[in-house]
Amino acid sequence: MTNRLQERYVAEIAPALHKQFEYGNPMEIPRLSKIVVNIGLGEALSNAKALDAALGDLTTITGQKPIVTKAKRSIAQFRVRTGNSIGAKVTLRGERMWDFMDRLTTLALPRIRDFRGIPGKSFDGRGNYSLGLREQLAFPEIDYDKVDRLRGLEISIVTTAKTDEESKKLLELLGMPFAS
Repeated sequence: MTNRLQERYVAEIAPALHKQFEYGNPMEIPRLSKIVVNIGLGEALSNAKALDAALGDLTTITGQKPIVTKAKRSIAQFRVRTGNSIGAKVTLRGERMWDFMDRLTTLALPRIRDFRGIPGKSFDGRGNYSLGLREQLAFPEIDYDKVDRLRGLEISIVTTAKTDEESKKLLELLGMPFAS
């Protein structure tokens, strides 16, 4: 079972990118390689239940079990010691990645209040895009009544594109609503 977004990529998007950027080799055409969804939890130091709630939210949103990220070094001002649990992340590849991308562009982003498009400047120079959401409620799978508190999440979309221009075109064709 393939995703409709993946089928559209193969049928329409890849040929359009090939034509626009005139690649010599079909393997040069940019494609999605992975999507990393990350929640930073500074509050997990004082509230152990916050981590469980965030893990549950991430599992619901992505359909995959998240891993807990630990502090690499101690920072006294933030009361963080090496090894403390300070977040959770999920790396999506393959079918789950395509499914998540489809749900992000068609369901989650349009549900955000006062949404005028995502910023087009959040590329890293190597064709990867990062996007921050202020609350997990943008995803329809999250039940509003069961949320203990709003948490932001960061979504990094990693592509095989060499430049930001190629990556932006790929994401536009995949349905990302960039602000003009």
